[in-house]
Amino acid sequence: MTPLQYPRVLVTGGTGWLGKRLVQALAGADVDTGLPAGFASGAVRCLVPDDAPAAALDDFGVEIVRGGVNDADALTRLFVDAEGSLVIHLAGVIHPPATDTGAWQRVNLDGTRALAQAAVAAGVRRLCVMSSNSPLGANPSPDHLFTEESPYRPYMGYGRSKRAMEEFLVGQVMGKGGPEVTILRAPWFYGPGQPVRQTRFFRMIRTGGFPLFIGGGNRRSMGYVDNLVQGTLRAAFLPAGADEIFWIADDEPYAMREIVETVADLLRNDFGHADVRAARSFPGVIPDLARIADGMLQASGLYHQSIHVLSEMNLTIACSVDKARRVLGYQPRVALREGMRRSIRWCLDNGIEI
Repeated sequence: MTPLQYPRVLVTGGTGWLGKRLVQALAGADVDTGLPAGFASGAVRCLVPDDAPAAALDDFGVEIVRGGVNDADALTRLFVDAEGSLVIHLAGVIHPPATDTGAWQRVNLDGTRALAQAAVAAGVRRLCVMSSNSPLGANPSPDHLFTEESPYRPYMGYGRSKRAMEEFLVGQVMGKGGPEVTILRAPWFYGPGQPVRQTRFFRMIRTGGFPLFIGGGNRRSMGYVDNLVQGTLRAAFLPAGADEIFWIADDEPYAMREIVETVADLLRNDFGHADVRAARSFPGVIPDLARIADGMLQASGLYHQSIHVLSEMNLTIACSVDKARRVLGYQPRVALREGMRRSIRWCLDNGIEI
């Protein structure tokens, strides 16, 4: 499939974990997208919040527009001379401030609406938007896989905001004579460039503090960052991505026990951490209680990240990437062990203690 040509590529969330790697790929960095060399010939322009450092983007020749997705002036500057362009919208709020759960609505829904309206007015060709697994919630059984036809069962406030975002895009933008719309659903990210929460995950595994529930048999789809970049860019640049929804993840979901044991084995045998302790198993009722607490907190406008994460730890959240393979030619190249090895190596190379 021949990639589409856009005069510009406009990116939100370019300073984030996935966004930085995607911008690098647009600039020609060594990311295996399966697309021809130089596929992204248009200029790249990134919307960057006023308080976000943009030094990581300086080496890639991108234009920086300061402001947020709800900033009308910033959106005006972002969409200057953008007719026929591509928008890749990665910005969003997953974990809001403890007393500001309204951030989900303001950024994930209202911000996407403002961005889409500006994109329509500017005459862009395609709007490619990153969603999440959260609008679908948890699988009904450990052997079940979500597909693009699975019904919405959003998980907590974040899931509801992403469901509302998807419904707005499908109902108000897709097929309405404006830009083509592509919606991507990505699960748990991992890989180099990780934020603090992922390093904490490694540290908990090393010290034996990461808990397993129901024997660790519940499964999770995960997305190595370069796999997600490949899927995003193929969806954005290939004609077949127009007006479609795709799950983008590693080839197969992993049991939680496999995830934890893989990281522990890498730390012990590949990186010389002789002090790695075995994971401990706990009753599944603990995340069940955390889920009740999480729901009560969010109903009061409060958010506690650790309680929220714990509330998901006995759930299966797993998807099929068959549609992305069939329609986009998506081929996730990196699986769990190699991806986690690269992630740990990145931490150590950057002086981050595990």
